Amino acid sequence: MIAEKMKPFVQNNSAIRMMFEEGNRLRAKYGADKVYDFSLGNPSVPAPDCVREAIIDLVNNEEPTVLHGYMSNAGFEDVRETIAQSLNRRFGTAFSAHNLIMTVGAASGLNVILKTILNPGEEVIVFAPYFLEYGAYVRNYDGKLVEISPNTETFQPNLKELEEKITANTRAVVVNTPHNPTGVVYSEETIKELAAILEKKQQEFGSVIYLISDEPYRELAYDGVEVPYLTKYYKNTVVGYSYSKSLSLPGERIGYLVIPDELEDSATVITAAAIANRVLGSVNAPSLMQKVIQKCVDAEVDVAAYDRNRLALYNGLKECGFECIKPQGAFYLFVKSPVADEKQFCEAGKKYNILMVPGSSFACPGYVRLAYCVSYETIQNSLPEFKKLAAEYGL
Repeated sequence: MIAEKMKPFVQNNSAIRMMFEEGNRLRAKYGADKVYDFSLGNPSVPAPDCVREAIIDLVNNEEPTVLHGYMSNAGFEDVRETIAQSLNRRFGTAFSAHNLIMTVGAASGLNVILKTILNPGEEVIVFAPYFLEYGAYVRNYDGKLVEISPNTETFQPNLKELEEKITANTRAVVVNTPHNPTGVVYSEETIKELAAILEKKQQEFGSVIYLISDEPYRELAYDGVEVPYLTKYYKNTVVGYSYSKSLSLPGERIGYLVIPDELEDSATVITAAAIANRVLGSVNAPSLMQKVIQKCVDAEVDVAAYDRNRLALYNGLKECGFECIKPQGAFYLFVKSPVADEKQFCEAGKKYNILMVPGSSFACPGYVRLAYCVSYETIQNSLPEFKKLAAEYGL
């Protein structure tokens, strides 16, 4: 018998596994070039050349006892200092090594900070649609997830409802910008309004409310859109970051947390987070990849490749008659289903070898997510099939 807490995870995993297996079945039957799999956010752009060069250089020249040895739970100090200085140059911040904790990707980082700050029964607020694993992470520490309903006109966060749902039991608010699954970037005006609400509620309840910013897509922004750096707007902000998308390294599981000095009782929070990193079982982030990041800290993602995909798929779907907000960042389109039951729409897409993720997987039914981090040829070849799918629904 498995633990009761694990049963919902197993049930949810079945749906994900079925989608993965469906893709494999279709590819085996029709050939990979005739299957249009938009289900997974797995970067198609190769990692920058500096990553391969850094790995070769480190393996050949770095002292093995350093490269593969133990370190501080927070990670190599020189790596953390290098990243801190890069952030300071880019965003006008004032971080140093002690403000960073290297983590096993952003997911581990979010678990670290939630374990650090969350008491059983305390509330964590999220804005629908959202990455559904947030709920799993909160439940890991016996917290309560509170959902804010989606603003389907703009997919900017519903701040009016946020203000109504913050209570004395609210411990944290999680935001994700650029956003998965909509591709929206939260504007500076939105961030300022959000910060003002949190400041007001902290004073009202005499509590600390943390703003946790999940930022794996920070570098993927288009049309000159600026992505605000949230620590500059609200002092009790913690930033979780991953190099999965910016350097196309999802399998390497490397990222970090930023805990600013301005945060309430920051020294204690930083110490506790480093301990949480250890007791969660991660202990520390992978040593080789930490050193690789140090050498590639200013490498840039090939945004142009994703942008070409974005425009091709967005314009192509609009021409077919589908409704979709134009994404400003990340590599997802959130398309309105032509029928209320978007799962039925996803099933219909499979007839044309099109794989999409239902919006209910992000707590926002009636929409589907398309991940356009695929080859440009896949997008081009899929458009005639999308046209057939649109015709089926009279679009």
